[in-house]
Amino acid sequence: MKVAILGYGTVGSGVFEVINSNPEGIARRAGEEIEIKYVLDLREFPGDPVEKVLVHDFSRIVNDPEVGVIIEVMGGVEPAYSFVKEALLKGKSVCTSNKELVAKHGAELLEIAKQKKENFLFEASVAGGIPIIRPLNQSLTVDEIQEVTGILNGTTNYILTKMRDEGLDFDVVLADAQAKGYAERNPAADVDGYDAGRKIAILTSLAYGMQVDFEDIYIEGIRNISKNDIAYALAGGADIKLFATSCAVDGRVYAMVAPRMINRSHPLYSVNDVFNAILVRGNFLGDVMFYGKGAGKLPTASAVVSDVVDAVKHQGKHVMTIWNSRKLELADMGTLMSKFFVRVPQSQKAKAQELFKVEREFTAPGIEGEYAFLTSAMPESEFDQAAGQLKVLSRIRAEL
Repeated sequence: MKVAILGYGTVGSGVFEVINSNPEGIARRAGEEIEIKYVLDLREFPGDPVEKVLVHDFSRIVNDPEVGVIIEVMGGVEPAYSFVKEALLKGKSVCTSNKELVAKHGAELLEIAKQKKENFLFEASVAGGIPIIRPLNQSLTVDEIQEVTGILNGTTNYILTKMRDEGLDFDVVLADAQAKGYAERNPAADVDGYDAGRKIAILTSLAYGMQVDFEDIYIEGIRNISKNDIAYALAGGADIKLFATSCAVDGRVYAMVAPRMINRSHPLYSVNDVFNAILVRGNFLGDVMFYGKGAGKLPTASAVVSDVVDAVKHQGKHVMTIWNSRKLELADMGTLMSKFFVRVPQSQKAKAQELFKVEREFTAPGIEGEYAFLTSAMPESEFDQAAGQLKVLSRIRAEL
């Protein structure tokens, strides 16, 4: 089987390395040898082994009848979408790690693949090397998915872990993450929750079988999390994580990305540093969790090559994925029942107790002049209305 790689960046070079480093093992699993015939990139790579197969014209790849699988690791929506669509229409399977492409056009590209009896596979698009797409698609098919909750961004998890362990402010830790290469110069996609939002859009679409648009998901990042928030959490035996969550409640589906305060009994409590994890709750299976490094050159490349093996094994046979283009209307966040950790000035303690049913009060060493408390579960719209009558210093959803 001849394959082509579109893009020779971090993941593309990793895919090139994985396929060339373990050809016998891959051939044994795929049922035939896999050979990289082309790598597409606009740049030159003098002295790199990729020079022998490097091309700059996509038409050479898509019009070559020998190429049966195309690996798209360019990132972004265009020209990736145009290339992938043309490849599928010409009867080639496609494997991708591109979350933006999958979140926006996944249902359409799957339908084309089905019509052509080829495959559009995207295991690496959500959690890098952590397998989650295939289990949702093939292993958890008899369950009704009640909830999918994940720590889906290693950068934000690293920042929150370091803030907790070293008592530092967000800005200081962000600069450290950028210096170590964990965060981009423009960190908005990570710290403002957009990266996790695209990933939960994909997982929600798969869990419920209909298109969930990234733009419809409630997204809140971690810029407003302070070291005082974390100090209160620590003193109360809790921690703060950025969760991407979708859940079905009374026939309505909610999807969101937001920080959450959790205690030690939560399955995701011990997921720290750059690690990711995804918790899936089914009505028969109960809770299952998938854990590992959610990014990185070789873990992501490993997931992409696993898809390539799958595509080669299923030549001429479409692997069914239940995700149609009919839009899933997400429920209004105002109707979701949530608990909140809230901080207000000490002078507003009596007013806060009047407005909210307080389940628990918090104190933290070295913090004075504040009243911190946990509300009982209430519709989010009611919380917003009550909180509007206070000077809220911070509010974080909580599972305590």
